[in-house]
Amino acid sequence: MEQLKYKRILLKIGGEAMAGPGGMGIVPELMDDVALKVKAVRDLGVQVAMVIGAGNFWRGKDGIANGMDRTTADHMGMLATVMNSLAMKDALERMGVAARVQTAIEIRSVAEPYIRLRAVRHLEKDRVVILGAGTGNPYFSTDSAGALRAMEINCDVLIKATKVDGVYDSDPKKNPNAKRYDELTYLQALNEKLGVMDSTAITLCMDNRKPILVLNLWDEGTIQAAVLGKKVGTLIS
Repeated sequence: MEQLKYKRILLKIGGEAMAGPGGMGIVPELMDDVALKVKAVRDLGVQVAMVIGAGNFWRGKDGIANGMDRTTADHMGMLATVMNSLAMKDALERMGVAARVQTAIEIRSVAEPYIRLRAVRHLEKDRVVILGAGTGNPYFSTDSAGALRAMEINCDVLIKATKVDGVYDSDPKKNPNAKRYDELTYLQALNEKLGVMDSTAITLCMDNRKPILVLNLWDEGTIQAAVLGKKVGTLIS
């Protein structure tokens, strides 16, 4: 078996990864596809924690733009992440992968409350841990939640899985001459406002020297390649 570079990862994906053409709801086939990718990584012996966004159900900024209270809008987003987390748990368990959902807001009838040491114990038992409801606090994104949880449960890397194969200096869909970075420093990502993650998440990783790897979720085998230390995506460190 090949040597693993990362033995415990935090995989951050957007809710849009499971959504249909309109960007809303959950498409079961896409959910199963994501679950298969997670299973393939776990089968290599990697311990996997996940944070899933809520963009396929709710975007707080849309509510805020129409006068909604920011805290209310953010709480709605947290609950939406729990729906995605439960759907992912179901998809994984149908594939024979043990999984647990833990939430920062207590919803004991459907998920465990987030307890750091319990999450670590699940990982040590080869269970995928899906961390829902963000940080439990308004004004913090799921990117920030991913960074925080990666620190708390001592992940080797925070993997931001997106629809593009790394970080570019401009939108590659709009600019065919956009430059892709193989590596970046945290300060470069912040100062150039590259939009890969929000500044709170990047700063938290910078202060705690937690590497961020940005890659394309849909490229076949890309996450497996990453945990084996092969050159994929953009490394921010």
